[in-house]
Amino acid sequence: MNQDLALEVMLSGESVCLTGPAGAGKTFVLNQFIRLAKSDGKHVSVTATTGLAATHVGGNTIHSWSGIGVHDSLPKDFGKHLSKSRQEIILKTNVLVIDEISMLHDFRLDMVDEVCRQVREKDEPFGGIQVILSGDFFQLPPVNRGDSRAGGFVVTSDVWQELDPAICYLAEQHRQDDETLLEILNALRSGDIRRRHAEQLLGRVGVEPPKNAVVTELHTVNVDVDRINEARLDELNEDELMYTQTTTGAESYVESLQRSVLAPSNLRLKKGALVMAVKNSAERKYANGSLGTVVDFAPGTEYPIVEFLSGRTVSMVPDTWELRDGDKKRASISQIPLRLAWAITVHKSQGMTLDAARIDLRKAFVEGMGYVALSRVKSLDNLYLTGINQMALRASEEAREIDAALKTRGNNDAKRFSHLQKKADARKKQPEKKSKKGASGWSDKIAKMRETHPNAYRPWQTADDALLKQDFQNGASIKKLSQQLGRHEGSIKMRLQKHFGEDVIS
Repeated sequence: MNQDLALEVMLSGESVCLTGPAGAGKTFVLNQFIRLAKSDGKHVSVTATTGLAATHVGGNTIHSWSGIGVHDSLPKDFGKHLSKSRQEIILKTNVLVIDEISMLHDFRLDMVDEVCRQVREKDEPFGGIQVILSGDFFQLPPVNRGDSRAGGFVVTSDVWQELDPAICYLAEQHRQDDETLLEILNALRSGDIRRRHAEQLLGRVGVEPPKNAVVTELHTVNVDVDRINEARLDELNEDELMYTQTTTGAESYVESLQRSVLAPSNLRLKKGALVMAVKNSAERKYANGSLGTVVDFAPGTEYPIVEFLSGRTVSMVPDTWELRDGDKKRASISQIPLRLAWAITVHKSQGMTLDAARIDLRKAFVEGMGYVALSRVKSLDNLYLTGINQMALRASEEAREIDAALKTRGNNDAKRFSHLQKKADARKKQPEKKSKKGASGWSDKIAKMRETHPNAYRPWQTADDALLKQDFQNGASIKKLSQQLGRHEGSIKMRLQKHFGEDVIS
C-alpha cells in the first residue's frame, strides 16, 4: 500500500495497523495523519512504547497515557481509580496512536483496552476509540525479564482479534539511499544473509569517521553505554556536581520502581555534558528523550541548566516517579530527570534516523537488534562498526511469519480500500492546484503582502529561526514576533508548531 492510500484509510475512521520495513515512512505518515485529524477537530492521543520513541511523534508513553505504568496486571476497577484528569483525557480521546508497537507486550495492549472500556463504559475495543498501531515486527520484540510477567507480540492479544484492524503495509523505501545497505537489510528480513553481505559489513569494522565528525554511538548493553558516557564526562575539564536520588516506600517497591526510572540513582554532571531528558516536563519545556547540553548551573541551587536541541534553555529541577497500586502510593523516587547521552542503547535508537553512527554489535543478544541498529543510517559509508556477532545477523522466525501474514492482509486491504485512492490522489494534488491559480495574480498578491510583511513566503534563515525560538521562549507575543520578523502571524504560528509541537499555541 502506498503512503497516500494508507493516510486516507486512517482518515476514514478505520482502526489500523501501520507497518512495513524500517525507512518505509511510517512516522512520516503518522505525523501527517495526526495533523489532519487534529485539523478536523478530533482529539488525538499520541503515544509510543518508549519515551524516546514518543518524542518522534510528539507524544508520551502508552503506559503513562493509560495509567497502567509498570503494572503487569490490573487491580479490580483500575480505570475507576485513575485520577480525574487521566479519565478525562481517555474520555475525550477520539483517536489513540501507539507507535513502535513491536515492543509492547500482548497482555499490556489488553490492559490498555480494559482501562479504556472501564473509563468510557463501553464494552467494545478500546471503548470505541479509533486505534492506530504502528511498527515493524522485525524490530525489537517485547522485553521479558525473569522477575516480571512474560508476553509476546501484540498480534497474540485478545483485543487484536476483536479489533481486527485494517493492515496498511508500506513497502516503499524512503530512508536508505544506498542499494548495498538496502540489500543487506532485506536479506536480514528474509533470513537470507550471504557471504557477500557479511563481508560488506565486516568491511566497515575499524573504519574511523572523519576527524571532529559528530557521530552517535549505539551499543547493545547498558553497561557499555554507561562506561562510555562516564569516560566522556571525565574528559571534560570542568567542576563536577553530583545529584543523589531520594526515595520513599518499602525497599522491594523502590527496587521495582527503579527498573522503570531511567535517571541514575547518582547523577554526575559537568558543564559541557551531553544529556538526555528522561521524563516529560509538565510545562512542556522538554520531553522524555530530548537531547541537550549542560551549559551552566543555577546559582544557589546548583541545578543544571540545559540547552536542548529544540533551542530551549531550561533550569532542570528534581522530578518524581511514583509506583501506585490503585489509589495507594507504594514508592517514589525523586531525581534530576537527566542521564548522560554520548552513547545510547540500540533499544533507545528505534525509530531514529541518524546521519552517521558508530555501532558495536559484538554483544547483540536478541534477534532484530542488528537490523534495528544497521537500519538507523542512510548509507553504508556513514556506518562505522566496532564489531558484529552472529546474533546481530538474525531475525525472529516469529516476526517473519507475522510480517508475511500482515503483508498478505495488507495486499487484500489495499484492494478493499482502493476506492479511496482517487481521494488520496486528489488530496496530494491540492497544494499544487493552489499554486497554479494565475501566476501573475499570485505574484501581485505576494508583492502586496510584502508591503506589510516583507519576508512573506521567503525561506526561513537560520538566524531568524534562532531569534524566533529565543524570543518566544522569553515571552514575546505572536503579534510582536510577526512585526519583528516581517511575517504574517499565521506563518509565525506554523513555524512555532514545527519547532515545539502542535499544542504550543493554545
